[in-house]
Amino acid sequence: MLEEPTSLRIEDPGVRALFTETARFQSWLDVEAALAQAQAELGIIPEAAAREITAKAHLKYLDLAAVRAGLAKTGHPLVPVIWALDRACDGDAGGYVHWGATTQNVTQTGQLLQTRRAHDIFLRQLAAILVALADLADKTKDVLLPGRTHGQHAVPATFGFKVAVWIDELGRHVERLRGCEGRVFVAMLGGGAGTLASLGEAGLATQDKMAARLGLRAMPMPARTIGDHQAEYVLLLGMLAATSSKIGREIYTLMKQEFGEVEEPVPPGTVGSSTMPQKRNPKLSQDIIAAAAQIRALVPLALEAMQTEHEADRTTSIMMSRALVPACELTGDMLQRMIALFEGLQVFPERMRENLELSGGLIMAEALMLELGKQIGRQRAHDAVYEAAQAAVTQSRPFRETLAADPHVSAGLTPSQVEALLDPARYTGLCRQFAERGAVTAREIAAALGRRAAR
Repeated sequence: MLEEPTSLRIEDPGVRALFTETARFQSWLDVEAALAQAQAELGIIPEAAAREITAKAHLKYLDLAAVRAGLAKTGHPLVPVIWALDRACDGDAGGYVHWGATTQNVTQTGQLLQTRRAHDIFLRQLAAILVALADLADKTKDVLLPGRTHGQHAVPATFGFKVAVWIDELGRHVERLRGCEGRVFVAMLGGGAGTLASLGEAGLATQDKMAARLGLRAMPMPARTIGDHQAEYVLLLGMLAATSSKIGREIYTLMKQEFGEVEEPVPPGTVGSSTMPQKRNPKLSQDIIAAAAQIRALVPLALEAMQTEHEADRTTSIMMSRALVPACELTGDMLQRMIALFEGLQVFPERMRENLELSGGLIMAEALMLELGKQIGRQRAHDAVYEAAQAAVTQSRPFRETLAADPHVSAGLTPSQVEALLDPARYTGLCRQFAERGAVTAREIAAALGRRAAR
């Protein structure tokens, strides 16, 4: 048994705080400030006005009660915030707030600002998961267990190999998330219908400068009907969720008493059931599986939200937000539980070895067949070992005995050779190398993410 946990605390990763009402308002104010600064730099509005707008584009200067009253009165998500910023500005600066922009320009850009901050959290979480998996792969690279296909014993493997598979898949998710950044995190300033009629020739330059101030890229085509970039991000989170759920389900299954090969962190005092005192439930795995299912369920909504009519449609904007924001919140929750799961996972090598022996050596049939095939050919060897294996099962006889009774086997392999070929430790292929390589890869990816965060 490897390392029993003493405490378990799931910390809030901070994603939900990015999407509160006040955080949403502030993201819009950030966009309005960046817009004003860009326009002042291009001579579209006075520099003094831009300085005042920027200075007052903070929630502490706004009357939030008046904003909420305005929301109730107008039914408009942004106008009451613009009014409040206008009132907060001294002189005539407020008259230059939101110059040439339309609501979706600000709300969508603001939401992508929030999403990018969530994205940075996800990458930090993935780095922590990969470090934990690297340690786990190193510790278990030689820990034997039955490799299973179609739910049945196949050939021997190691738990470290299983972990290396998880690392490989999660590493590609990191690549996908990094690769989408330039497409997803973009600022939009196209005006009422995306034509930039309100700003004319200076429009694209304004969008470029606004985007740069926000740390985003500018949309090459600032049309309000474009939603593929947001849908892509939801899709990528859905794919990450699918992998996370697969891993969670594996732990869930291996934690069953019938398997008993691993156990989630279950610190002293943890209660599994209100009525069954013995329960040590896979809470983290269940949380991961449940969150992942909800994330994946949001992918069709995001794809549907791409179906925008004409030059803009509030319907699909609402739908996209209802897909993107919950997907981000659930992803933060899911990944935080992945961290806790792998930082405290217990592995039981003895039970894995017991399970490996359940078939009485049948799991080594392939190794026997291949060695025997060197003497009598692969197909004849397959038939001989097949007959011995099936007889062992149907007649409840030891596999060694049915092998010895087959003349093809006894003619091609000595008893000592058979005995050696029944040793699962000698037939794990490249499991150790895969685990070692996976651990190195995981640490490299995590280190690269750390350097990115430090910049």
